[in-house]
Amino acid sequence: MQTIRATDLARKTREILDAVAGNGETVMIERNHIVIAQIVPSERTMTAAQALAGLRLRLAPKQAQAWIKESHGAFDETVRDPWA
Repeated sequence: MQTIRATDLARKTREILDAVAGNGETVMIERNHIVIAQIVPSERTMTAAQALAGLRLRLAPKQAQAWIKESHGAFDETVRDPWA
């Protein structure tokens, strides 16, 4: 875990964020020798396609269609106004 001054954060924001995102590093921010904040990497997420990409699963066309239909479950495809 790295500790930096708030001034350094202001000067090197891009480098610090790259370190957090790229290395999964947590950075503590200090002002007047007191830790005031921390920047932590977000949890890594992936799409369903990425999650399934490594599987060596082969489905017949009928099985694939059934799987897609089942995975949609009770989802409704209609578009709604969220503000209405």
